[in-house]
Order: sequence, then C-alpha cells, then structure tokens
Amino acid sequence: MSWFILLLAGLFEIAWAIGLKYTEGFTRLWPTLGTVAAMGVSITLLGLAMKSLPLGTAYAIWVGIGAVGTALLGMLLFDEPATVARLVSLGLIVAGLVGLKLAS
Repeated sequence: MSWFILLLAGLFEIAWAIGLKYTEGFTRLWPTLGTVAAMGVSITLLGLAMKSLPLGTAYAIWVGIGAVGTALLGMLLFDEPATVARLVSLGLIVAGLVGLKLAS
C-alpha cells in the first residue's frame, strides 16, 4: 500500500509542478489555489509513504516521478522540445527508479 501512496504523491507532485506554470507567478487565483492544494496533498502522501518505506528510496522515487512526469507533460502541453537526448535521459531516470524499487 505504501508504494501506491508514493505513486499518488508523485502524481500530485506532477500536478503542482504543472500548476505552477498556470499560476503565472501566483497572479491567477484558481490555478494558485489548485497548485497549493496539490502541494499539500503531495507532501502529506509522501509523509504517509515514508512511514514504512526507506527515506532515501521514497524521496528519490517521489522526485523521479515528478521530474519525469513534468518533463513529459511539458513536451505535450507546452511544446517543449522532445529530443532524443531528453527522452533517453528520462528513460535513464525511469531505469534508476525501477532499480530503487527492486533494491528495496
């Protein structure tokens, strides 16, 4: 169950990272409120997952889910470049996350 909670925490991290773009420097009310709410949910879920998962593993996977998801959504939503080098680099992050999971 902790791994599922950690996955949800990572998904909420993606939500708040993408939400930051839509806040336009925290000048738009609703995107700002949604972003702050997603931050709170993400951190709360991360804390719950860390009750039974190793700190380093949980934090690294949380950050990795957020980084990969945000980068991919940046490519899809904001026309950021999807170069081979970027995609390979994201693949390496995913491989590292899988390695952490298998080693735990």
